[in-house]
Amino acid sequence: MSTTPTTTTPLVTLTDAAVAEVKRLMDVQDLTEGGLRLGVKGGGCSGLSYTINFDDKIGEFDTVCEQDGVKVIVDAKSAIYLEGMSLDYHKDMVSGGFRFQNPNATKTCGCGESFSA
Repeated sequence: MSTTPTTTTPLVTLTDAAVAEVKRLMDVQDLTEGGLRLGVKGGGCSGLSYTINFDDKIGEFDTVCEQDGVKVIVDAKSAIYLEGMSLDYHKDMVSGGFRFQNPNATKTCGCGESFSA
């Protein structure tokens, strides 16, 4: 039995568009287990960059929140940088992508994929 904390107050929230895109991607990749892993790593033009991928492994110190049937997994080190963040998905005629709206970011780069806190 896992002691991984599952919280009812989400650490990170997903917009309806982000939930729909995550579900679509999971369906395309035939993923039935795990969830969306969000994290932070050193690098990028502003010092820290976001990581986003699917993961079926939930670590002992991960926080797991569920929103509209999508599990969001965040490791303990990233949680301090991502708390209160909103993940959106936007698609226009040319491209589409996830957008991070992070209240902890004091500076972001032009691409929106890195920040400093």
